[in-house]
Amino acid sequence: MIKAVVTVVGQDQTGIVAGIATTLSEHGVNILDMSQTIMSKTFTMSMLVAIDDAADFDEVYASVKEEGARLGVTVHVQREEIFDTMSHI
Repeated sequence: MIKAVVTVVGQDQTGIVAGIATTLSEHGVNILDMSQTIMSKTFTMSMLVAIDDAADFDEVYASVKEEGARLGVTVHVQREEIFDTMSHI
């Protein structure tokens, strides 16, 4: 299992959580933890997810980025170990 951090930022609108969560679900990705907030009109969401070993990380990454583009939001996906290392630098 690969753990990853998914961040989403963009103008608030209906369907962002549903779109990203559905895309992750289609790849068998489990959402372990999630936080979201709206600052003025800006939507932000962070998720810790578990990607099954059978899933291809690059494929999950590409699908979530594509869904983000469709929704008009910016999506970043990083493996947890890379995210942790970057936060300690």
